[in-house]
Amino acid sequence: MPMPTPTTRELYDQYVIPTYARFDLRLARGRGTEVWDEDGKRYLDFGAGIAVTSIGHAHPRVIAAMQQQIATLVHTSNLYYTRPQALLAERLVRLTCTPAPPRGKVFFCNSGAEANEALYKLARKFGNDGAPPAPKHNVGETVGVNSYRHEIVTMIGSFHGRTLAGIAATGQEKVKKGFEPPVQGFSHVPFNDGPALLAAVQEPGTVAVLLEPIQGEIGVNPATADFSPNGAGPVRPSRPAAHVR
Repeated sequence: MPMPTPTTRELYDQYVIPTYARFDLRLARGRGTEVWDEDGKRYLDFGAGIAVTSIGHAHPRVIAAMQQQIATLVHTSNLYYTRPQALLAERLVRLTCTPAPPRGKVFFCNSGAEANEALYKLARKFGNDGAPPAPKHNVGETVGVNSYRHEIVTMIGSFHGRTLAGIAATGQEKVKKGFEPPVQGFSHVPFNDGPALLAAVQEPGTVAVLLEPIQGEIGVNPATADFSPNGAGPVRPSRPAAHVR
């Protein structure tokens, strides 16, 4: 007698590390704003892959573009130049940056957590190379790595990924438990508290602010119109903070 075919859930339980809490829903396909489970039941997809599939499932133009590229060139790594990547970078800059020079540039990566890791490194590089060092505490003290501005201010209730630096940046204690000691160099202030943000920005060691316009991991918590590193008040010119948003 043949063995029964394991269900999708049974395969997950046996072979996939349970890092995420999942809904008991086994999706099989989607089109537009609708998805179907393995039993053929239809659902409206309000999650959109946590905003990744914002134009819907199986969009014909996306399918056509992917098929064309796969049939032409699948992957080259970052060791070579490819025109589609260059054209995409140009379009992103034109859509998101001011027309006046210097215009922005694009860093391509695989996830939001990886993008944030690049921001942490950029901020620390700015603090070490281009920013004035924080005041020395004692006369004659040698300026070490922690003497330069490296502190990144984030918001309580924020979420910035599941890497070690990402959970250190996240303003929620629940994601940090079990992964101590935390990566140093992050501080947290209450969301939508302009005076608290201004005070943190003006600390000698602050180099950057990481701010979500809408906090979405603990619900839907939008920033007020007057809450931003700039809206909180002026940053002293002697210590210009790099505002990462």
